[in-house]
Amino acid sequence: MAGELWVGVLVGITGGLLGLIMNHFLPMFLKLGHNVPRGSFGWPLLGETLGFLKPHPSNTLGTFLQDHCSRYGKVFRSHLFLSPTVVSCDQELNYFILQNEGKLFQCSYPKPIHGILGNVSMLVAVGDTHKRLRNVAISLVSITKSKPEFLNDIERTAIQILSSWKDKQQVVFCEEARKFSFNVIVKQVLGLTSEEPETREILEDFLTFMRGLVSIPLYIPGTPYARAVQARSRISSRVKAIIEERRSRNSRSLRNDFLEILLSVDTLSEDEKVSFVLDSLLGGYETTSLLMAMVVHLLGQSPTELEQLKLEHEQIRSLKEKDECLNWEDYKTMEFTQNVISEALRYGNIVKFVHRKALKDVKFRDYLIPSGWKVLPVFTAVHLDSSVHANALQFHPWRWETQDQTSKRFTPFGGGSRCCPGSELAKIEVAFFLHHLVQNFRWTAEDADQPMAYPYVEFGKGLLINLDRCST
Repeated sequence: MAGELWVGVLVGITGGLLGLIMNHFLPMFLKLGHNVPRGSFGWPLLGETLGFLKPHPSNTLGTFLQDHCSRYGKVFRSHLFLSPTVVSCDQELNYFILQNEGKLFQCSYPKPIHGILGNVSMLVAVGDTHKRLRNVAISLVSITKSKPEFLNDIERTAIQILSSWKDKQQVVFCEEARKFSFNVIVKQVLGLTSEEPETREILEDFLTFMRGLVSIPLYIPGTPYARAVQARSRISSRVKAIIEERRSRNSRSLRNDFLEILLSVDTLSEDEKVSFVLDSLLGGYETTSLLMAMVVHLLGQSPTELEQLKLEHEQIRSLKEKDECLNWEDYKTMEFTQNVISEALRYGNIVKFVHRKALKDVKFRDYLIPSGWKVLPVFTAVHLDSSVHANALQFHPWRWETQDQTSKRFTPFGGGSRCCPGSELAKIEVAFFLHHLVQNFRWTAEDADQPMAYPYVEFGKGLLINLDRCST
């Protein structure tokens, strides 16, 4: 009996390995004579994934893309994430891919990501499910972004964070940015303040959840991946409990947050509503805090840009009463602030690429992208292309005075039907934080802590900055 069991295990392992090997080599023989882009499949099984994921400064392409583009051109084939892949560093092809979501291409993140986010997460959902979730997100953002309550919460939290720096000479800015963005988003989504025990419990599980997103996907007890899956389950249970508590309350005690509006939406199932809350926390936490850190990092090296930014905010403040809150009209006048944020997104490249899959054989120019192949449009390549952006390797916010921030050569939040619906909220939070930061502090980085793409972007030492309070 034991012998039969071992034979069965051996056959299973052998079959799995053969399947992976066939997945690697079969595309070489089936499609490569049909104008598939030039390139290399690399090592069996691993392909070229390790080279593609090798860390590099986020304001560079990295050696892998530089080497492959110089050898094969801006569009080439490879074997990444266990799949034959077409990599695009071409502006027109990237735009074509993003605009044909659901028709010729489809979102296709690695399966371990589904294991953590859940299959109804807006980040991985496709078809009608994604469309319903996205429509709700767009509606919530349009309702929320100009509301005084939301804007006041942002400003109050910014002042709270900066006030805590009063007696400090140094701060680890990434930690401060994450504290700010989490407090804002948990208040906006769930109506919880930073002082409530529930908030601290959710944050603890959320940090475990975030670590699992960038870990080796092994579901073995004790691994970061397994702990992340368990943390997501605990957060989901807490959100469900909050939903039940809201439903049992008298309607006169309604809260003014995402969840209250979400409960009235009848196009989403219960699981989709819970997943929507988790997506909102994830997007509002990680993307916003990283954008804040990128802006502060770049402004710390750019005294002329920082001085113009300060002048803009001093002008806005001079037109307001003492302690008067910022409003939507103030935000719309922050033109140079918007340019700084856009330039930080272009130059810093918070999102390097996205995962797509060809739904059928796709012809573009002289290329054939075979059905079923993974497709990776690389945004960084277009953002740092000097033929697209003049002096692309320089941080120069003034370029956006004449350059369209919504064009196909600038896709910091993706594009097409999967463009991030919460991008405006992130910009508002960063702008309001900067309003108070630049009028109260100057800063320098303690050492050369560069944003690195892993491919997710991270400051290795958390962006330690020295503070100097401005004289009033």
